[in-house]
Amino acid sequence: MEQELLQEIVSYWGTRAEGYSEVNEKELAGSQREAWLHVLEEQFPEKKKEEMKILDIGTGPGFFPMILSEAGYTVTAVDYTEEMLEKAKENLGKYTKYGLERVTLQRMDAQNLEFADETFDVVISRNLTWNLEKPEQAYQEWMRVLKPGGVLLNFDANWYGYLYDEEKKEAYEADRKKVEEQQLDDHYLCTDIDRMENIARQVPLSAMERPAWDTKVLESLGVCSIQTDSEIWKRVWSEEERLNYASTPMFLVRAEKSAEQSFQLGDVTVRRGEKYQGDISFANGDIVLPGTIICGKLPGKTMLITGGVHSGEYVGIQACVELGAELQPEKTVGTIVILKVLNRPAFENRAGSLGLSDGKNLNRVFPGNPNGTEMERLAWAITKEVYPKVDYYIDLHSGDDFEALTPYVYYAGKAAQEVTEVSRKMAEQVDVPYMVRSMVSSGGAYNYAASKGIASILLERGGMGAWTSEEVNSDKRDVRNILSSLDMYQIRRDVRNYVPMEVTDVCYQAASEDGLWYPAAKPGDMVAEGALLGTIRDYNGKLRETCRAEYTGVVLYQTGSLQVTEGGPVVAYGRIVREPEYDDRKEQIVHYWEKRSESFLEQRRSELANPIAKRWMKEIEKQIPAGRRLKILDVGCGAGFFSILLAKEDHEVFGIDLTPEMIENAIQLAEEENADCCFQVMDAENPMFADETFDVVISRNLTWTLPNAEHAYGEWMRVLKTGGVLLNFDANYGKEDVADTKGLPEAHAHFKVGNEMLEECERIKSQLPISRKNRPAYDVAVLCENTAGEIRIDTSLGKRIYLEKDEFYNPAPMFSICAVKQ
Repeated sequence: MEQELLQEIVSYWGTRAEGYSEVNEKELAGSQREAWLHVLEEQFPEKKKEEMKILDIGTGPGFFPMILSEAGYTVTAVDYTEEMLEKAKENLGKYTKYGLERVTLQRMDAQNLEFADETFDVVISRNLTWNLEKPEQAYQEWMRVLKPGGVLLNFDANWYGYLYDEEKKEAYEADRKKVEEQQLDDHYLCTDIDRMENIARQVPLSAMERPAWDTKVLESLGVCSIQTDSEIWKRVWSEEERLNYASTPMFLVRAEKSAEQSFQLGDVTVRRGEKYQGDISFANGDIVLPGTIICGKLPGKTMLITGGVHSGEYVGIQACVELGAELQPEKTVGTIVILKVLNRPAFENRAGSLGLSDGKNLNRVFPGNPNGTEMERLAWAITKEVYPKVDYYIDLHSGDDFEALTPYVYYAGKAAQEVTEVSRKMAEQVDVPYMVRSMVSSGGAYNYAASKGIASILLERGGMGAWTSEEVNSDKRDVRNILSSLDMYQIRRDVRNYVPMEVTDVCYQAASEDGLWYPAAKPGDMVAEGALLGTIRDYNGKLRETCRAEYTGVVLYQTGSLQVTEGGPVVAYGRIVREPEYDDRKEQIVHYWEKRSESFLEQRRSELANPIAKRWMKEIEKQIPAGRRLKILDVGCGAGFFSILLAKEDHEVFGIDLTPEMIENAIQLAEEENADCCFQVMDAENPMFADETFDVVISRNLTWTLPNAEHAYGEWMRVLKTGGVLLNFDANYGKEDVADTKGLPEAHAHFKVGNEMLEECERIKSQLPISRKNRPAYDVAVLCENTAGEIRIDTSLGKRIYLEKDEFYNPAPMFSICAVKQ
């Protein structure tokens, strides 16, 4: 399909070559020639003309090469349309005295350039990005071929935004009217506008807000300097162009590639695109740490990852070792520094977690002292030589050889507001049940880093002087997810089970004397105010101390050894102050369906008029009580398809969806169909209805999108009346790749949403635990735990619904689950 679209774009522009060339001729003959040259030259890097290599992408009939070659520059110009290149060749001979002497013309795809890395000083483009199938990939390619310090200049506009925005459409139509009144050539209507609009609907940027989209993409590529100018059109457009395009003003995106092509830390220097593994020396060679430096091909931020601040905490150390081996420069944007064991002497002598010679806790002495003890000198070296180089910090810990804990994460809370906010967002990516805001700014490695402007977290997982592959893999997954969320590592974020709940007022109880510790709770247990946490006794069993909870909370860690020492820790617990303010995954899901809401409305409108609607009602009526008016909840109703069908059968129907645009469209569609439904924006996982409200809860293609499907099932059974029916139609979409469109009919919706949206869907799926489940067996097991009595499964549903391979066809095998509340 991509290749077909590309060929259609090429074919279209082939027919436009002659007319486009005439537009360029007008520009050459008028004041625009000098205006454009001035705009370009003021953006160029400071370099002699004869030394500068310029690439013009999507050159068309060759306007930029003509004015630049005449001004003394050497230009390489590429286009994918043969007719455009022929016209450019003709124009260079006709309108310049140098012809092809200073210009090289080549046929090439803007999204797959055939040039080597770091070839050009300047990359320019005009009116091209908007009609590319993969504009993100194009930007990546353009930055790749730029030299360090090189400049990208992209002139473009929201050309066909009016296809997706009513206000833009009205402004566009006003332009057409004004042009007609002034008796000017209409630059839209003198082309094959229907053909162009059809192309515009299939490429992603027509529906995007630009240049905000361009800025975001370039930031993700680690570009060091990005500027936009939304009034550049005022300097280069003729009066005729201003009247034609008043509703779509041209903007300039200027991006500068970082001139820094290596990263230096201690005595090690690493070039872009390379990885170093080995020892790194600090403090003039007095401190040598095992490390890895991964320098991405593209410049960007720097992440520091450390293990072994406490050298008896092995999970973090092993995670650093494996991350150093596995992370790749090709996927890295910016730089990742991994220091695998900070307290190296104690680790190599199996001497516990304190300094080998001074007995100090490294995580209590930051910022350190250059003339102090062993741990103080180490902290000083990290503070002075490492922290100034980094932007983010992940410190990997575990319970020491005497500590057992539930996995949780600290984030820096005593720092500048923006540092705390980023630290918290990093913590929210971690697959642990709890997060704690730290309110100290010195002593700890990550605390002090945050006070110096570095967003920082400390991750706790494992303990008791041991490590497992499962714990190490979890640490690695968390690190990759954080890197991905910061646009530093180009992978899909992995599935996680938790969004951490905030824990505050952490109480760190210490022993008042030596003795034997007998805990009464386990890490992760919820304890009530006054609950017994444990006792300390002597060798004869005599009670020395009783530890009780001062308030209701969760146990984060406790001493796991029999022996405790005076002043040493025995247990820590904290108060859960609130659930997460929002689930980042839900935010992504809502944003995704918001973008798909209009096409969903059109598809549901068509589906209601199609024979498939009767097939769906037949399947539903087989499962729900007959002969009476039912009160029905349609969960994840989307544009209201099921709600409308059921309301037309005189049932009382409530439809809920978390995406406001979907609810707006459902209301509109219900009005069109004269269906009496009630629609509300509401979270499917937390329906705000009383217990035993509905006779039927129904859903289609929703469960696979939920971060916490188990909780959702529990809530749906809660709002069902006793004897009520839960009817869920879904498929194991987590196992399907929606970006794989082979075998789908040409009219299918997946071709209309574009590859970028399909890939976004895959990224979201990868973060949802249900994507890893074996369904519908998983669903049945969950329902059995949630008051479900009789459960019926039908795995042949799709074969009865999708009789034709038409626009509604679903290639994934659908199943139905019917559960009766007992």
